[in-house]
This record gives sequence, C-alpha cells and structure tokens, in this order.
Amino acid sequence: MSETIHIKNMVCPRCISAVSNILQELEIPYGSIKLGEVELTSSLSMETKNAFSKALQNSGFSLIDNRKSQLIEQMKTLVVDKIHHSSDDLDIKWADYISEKLNLDYKYLSSLFSSVESITFEQYIINQKIERVKELIVYDELTLSEIAFKLNYSSVAYLSNQFKKVTGMTPTQFKKVIDKNRKSLDDI
Repeated sequence: MSETIHIKNMVCPRCISAVSNILQELEIPYGSIKLGEVELTSSLSMETKNAFSKALQNSGFSLIDNRKSQLIEQMKTLVVDKIHHSSDDLDIKWADYISEKLNLDYKYLSSLFSSVESITFEQYIINQKIERVKELIVYDELTLSEIAFKLNYSSVAYLSNQFKKVTGMTPTQFKKVIDKNRKSLDDI
C-alpha cells in the first residue's frame, strides 16, 4: 500500500535531491518525489519513520503530520514553485490558482495560513516575489523593467515601491549595496 509523506522546507530542486539521497541511504523505496511530497511505495514502520524523520531534521527538513500543516506547506510550495522555478506567466489570480490546486475554498485556506504563519498569504506571496526580484537583480541579466514584466508587476514604480516597503531600500540602492560587497576574483 502506497503512502504520501509531506515534508516541510523542500523549496528547490536541490532539496528534492537531498531528500532522495536520504531515502536511498535508508533504503526506503519510493515512487516519486516533488517539492514538499514523497510518494512511498509502501507504508513505513514506526522505527523507519523515526529514522527518516531524524535524517530529514539533520538536513533542515521535517515531516508534516497534521492536515493543516500539510495544507500550509502545500500553499507555500505552490507559491515558491510558481515564482522561483516556473517559466510560466505570473499573470494569475492567486486565490483561484491555490483553491483550484488544493480543491478547497480560498477564504478557508487564507484564514488558516494567517492563523498559523502570523502573516497573510498575500504578504507571503509578496515576500517571495521580492526575494525573486533580489535574485534577478544579483544575476544582473535583466533590467528592472524586464524584471517587473517577468514577475507581473504593473509598472517599475509599483515594483520599486513594494520592494522598498519590504526591504527598506529601493532596487537601485540594493544593487549598489550588493555591488559594493562583491569582490572580483582577482581580489580574493
């Protein structure tokens, strides 16, 4: 009998690889693995589950046992995946996207998220978008206009205002701080 296990803090392809390595080291057979979730081919004994949980914690992950925590982690995973790992258009209505993916009412999900995470789900999305903006600024491959378009901001001004609200500095100030702290390979 197969079993789905939910794992907290899986946010990138490297996390999938790390969890896959843990499963292989513990010789736990699994069918598939994706952000926040592992499909096992059979149920785990309590002893194996405890060993798996301990190995996950040593790598910065943790098992999620209750349904509400699973939903919140799924919400986070959907946002991170869409903003950081997808080339799809971000011109989406998050409420529709999340409720469709999880087959639950958005008001319930949003309320649940706020009650557990102590920020609104909308603020979580904004924080993730700003982290992505920071990443793209550091890469220095796109102009601010291109970044605004890529992340579905209505204008560069709107992106800059939101960036300043979250970080306390404008994107230009952020870039200067990053450039100032970077050293060329010759200086290392």
